[in-house]
Amino acid sequence: FAKFKDLSERKSVVTDKDIEAIVEPMGSTVTQIFELQNFVINSGSMIPCTSTIIMKKGDQEIIKVAAGSGPVDASFKAIDKITGIDVSLEDFALQSVTEGEDALGDASVKIRYNGRVFIGKGVSTDRVESSIRAYVNAINKVAAVAEK
Repeated sequence: FAKFKDLSERKSVVTDKDIEAIVEPMGSTVTQIFELQNFVINSGSMIPCTSTIIMKKGDQEIIKVAAGSGPVDASFKAIDKITGIDVSLEDFALQSVTEGEDALGDASVKIRYNGRVFIGKGVSTDRVESSIRAYVNAINKVAAVAEK
């Protein structure tokens, strides 16, 4: 409901496709070992792109900064610093779920860990946020396996 409320505050009209995109990731239950709290991106043509990611693991808040070739790359690197989990990015895709300037972006990532592939999904009107959420979703799947 919180995601729906947030979306309805950002968009003038919430469509069925918007609602489907919000609830689709809920179809697979993933233990949230790492929880995204916030992020800040600095990007431009004359400065290196950096991302500051704030995540929680249990009661501990962890903040890391990383530079990358773009906002998504920098964010993924910062998340890797936070988790300490060594994964390789196999695939990354981003597409619009709905139409218009306030369209939802649906991101999916494939990461490899110990020979296994894990897929993460994320949805937001902010394309970078949807990418970060997809990566965190995949990392949580890896973390659940790594803890066993």
